[in-house]
Amino acid sequence: MFELSKQFRFDAAHTLERSIDTESSRRIHGHSYRAEVTVRGRPDPATGMIVDLGLLERSMEDARDALDHRFLDEINDLGPATMENLSRWIWNRLSPELDNLFKVSVYRDSSGDACTYWGEEVAA
Repeated sequence: MFELSKQFRFDAAHTLERSIDTESSRRIHGHSYRAEVTVRGRPDPATGMIVDLGLLERSMEDARDALDHRFLDEINDLGPATMENLSRWIWNRLSPELDNLFKVSVYRDSSGDACTYWGEEVAA
């Protein structure tokens, strides 16, 4: 079993309702994000690849373009612009094209924050 990951970066602005640091979060502010997309599987015997990197790059570029230099509050199907919702939104955007999508992580390196989404929740 193999995992293959590729990253993209985007910068975006948003507002956020929070219970602490409310004043600065409610104002429009921005972050630099890094997203990492991971596929998992066995390489195709004919190609030797889990997924063609061209397909992965094309799918990721579409998601990046939809997020980069955008006001995230205006993306209808995102919800509040949290790292949780960003990682799920990227998953939903890529999963129709990537059958072996394993996880999507979103990082804000400047603050050391990260969030990973593995798809639908599994009952405990």
